[in-house]
Amino acid sequence: MAIQSFADFWPYYVRAHSKPRTRFLHATGSVLAVVAVVLALAINLWIFFAAPLVGYAFAWYAHFFVERNRPATFGHPFYSLVADYHMLFLMMCGRMESEVAKYAATQ
Repeated sequence: MAIQSFADFWPYYVRAHSKPRTRFLHATGSVLAVVAVVLALAINLWIFFAAPLVGYAFAWYAHFFVERNRPATFGHPFYSLVADYHMLFLMMCGRMESEVAKYAATQ
């Protein structure tokens, strides 16, 4: 199935983040990227360059060494960024595990 929308992408993204450690590393990178943006605004705009480096470092480590799959960023960079923060929000609300269970059953 071709990915035409975020709704098409989300199940693929969830299945690619099935392991709790992968999701934790993604969340760590996403939060640190936001911190880098805030620090850049407060201290020095050059810190903006650290935001994607930190975020992607944690995420790509998780994909290559924990999940052992290809990061979704390579094929769908915009949807992947949106999904990262959607997943972070669901994790903070305690709802991500149910998403994983729902889409693992539909493989």
